[in-house]
Amino acid sequence: MPTSAAPPSAPAVTVRSAVEQDADVILGFVRDLAEFEKELHSVKATAEDFRRDGWGPDPVFQALIAEVDGEPAGFALTFRTYSTWEGRHGIFVEDLYVKPEARRYGVGRALLTEIARRAVAAGCRRVDLNVLNWNPARDFYSRIGLTHMEEWLPYRLTGAALADLAAQGA
Repeated sequence: MPTSAAPPSAPAVTVRSAVEQDADVILGFVRDLAEFEKELHSVKATAEDFRRDGWGPDPVFQALIAEVDGEPAGFALTFRTYSTWEGRHGIFVEDLYVKPEARRYGVGRALLTEIARRAVAAGCRRVDLNVLNWNPARDFYSRIGLTHMEEWLPYRLTGAALADLAAQGA
């Protein structure tokens, strides 16, 4: 069910589930986000990757598209997690991006509100996301109730280190 969030004088903001035909739009937002993070060269994903992994036989993510007056203005891509302590699944927000010109209309809040609604409806006990330490959106996330967990540090295994570890004991 689409949600709306707009002050009376602001343009209409709606959030809807992404459909397979949105794969190119999602890729565009991913590239915009990567450019904002000065990492455009790191984007390897293609629209076909998104079609396969979002709407193929075994979907691994869900995506939302936010529109301002019917035009794509932002997106969020999420996937399920599981908490052994909670004994329930949760939602991880892999990416959330709003075009700069749409940031003053409540698009980010509308996306996170829809994620929260879906999490509650599915019985999730938490929504998690990571934010770069320099990202000005951190203030926004704090204002709407997300908590910065200073004691948890993200780690990643990728590239040659991933291949090397996988090859051990083989």
